[in-house]
Amino acid sequence: MKYYIIAGEASGDLHAANLMKGLNTLDKEAVFRCWGGDLMQQQGGELVKHYRDLAFMGFVEVALNVKTIFRNLSFCKSDIRFFQPDVLILVDYPGFNLRIAEFAHKAGFKVFYYISPQIWAWKQSRIKKIKAFVDKMFVILPFEKAFYAKHDYDVDFIGHPLLDAIENTFVHTGKQEFIRKNNLSNKPIIALLPGSRKQEISKMLSVMIATISDFPDFQFVIAGVTSHHPDFYHDIYKNDKVSIVFNQTHELLRNADLALVTSGTATLETALLGVPEVVCYKSNYFSYLIARRFIKIKYISLVNLIMDKPIVKELIQNDLTTQNLREEMKKLLSDEVNRQRILNDYAELKNKLGGTGASKKAAELIFHYLRA
Repeated sequence: MKYYIIAGEASGDLHAANLMKGLNTLDKEAVFRCWGGDLMQQQGGELVKHYRDLAFMGFVEVALNVKTIFRNLSFCKSDIRFFQPDVLILVDYPGFNLRIAEFAHKAGFKVFYYISPQIWAWKQSRIKKIKAFVDKMFVILPFEKAFYAKHDYDVDFIGHPLLDAIENTFVHTGKQEFIRKNNLSNKPIIALLPGSRKQEISKMLSVMIATISDFPDFQFVIAGVTSHHPDFYHDIYKNDKVSIVFNQTHELLRNADLALVTSGTATLETALLGVPEVVCYKSNYFSYLIARRFIKIKYISLVNLIMDKPIVKELIQNDLTTQNLREEMKKLLSDEVNRQRILNDYAELKNKLGGTGASKKAAELIFHYLRA
């Protein structure tokens, strides 16, 4: 069968790649055409556009790039018509993907959605489009099935694919080997996860690095993404006391004592790998004011949202200062009782996510629905 898959971010590339791996096992004649990244390409996908050319963060940034976005939408519609897929599989990225869902449904293509947009947080009106234009929805957070049920829309809960991604990337090398191959010192590690988009990296990394002088007994290591050239990071941190590793985020976290993490999927990755963290978020000021008016959730991190209580500290917008960040870091590094409390909550979080096998289950359901 022919699959057209659209993922607009690094996390979407990861989860879509694992889904493709599952589909390849079930469908020996699978052909993939995709918008995504290197991981999807490695699974045999013909890459149409890379996510680094698609990800615009915040209301203002989207407005400034509206011409590019509409050009991409137009091209995508033409490309789907050209490819004539058996199914269109959309991965999160709602601003773009819901527009494509409407087009594809009206054009007679089957539309499946893997990883629901976070409409429970804001823009709940999008449920109307989902019910009208999406044939099957696969959700990954335990509370999402109940949310959709309240809107009379049946979805499949498959568990969270991050559990699979972490298991699949398990590295058997020890800390000393990780240190050796990346030319690191023997100091304990503070991991910096500034995000995947250029805009957020530029904002987050400078604040995170400003705390270095307060922690001379630690080394700071950035989790870089390969879609950005090393010079992009070097131009931001310009500090020989900071190291950077690429495509080794899980291995970095496994060897870290603490992580500073930009809000997003990475907050959940960090928790599942058992690393105490401080969640950071700062956007364009006007984008933040607009978001604050419309967002309907108590927390910004997936960890706190899933547990429905403040497991990890969130420093958002004006609260994200060097002083506040420094204080939270000191608490996590010096208070063993607090660290253990966080680790116990992480264990409960992992149980709530339903265990491994999400990617395989999603692939099986998609293949089953297509053959029904």
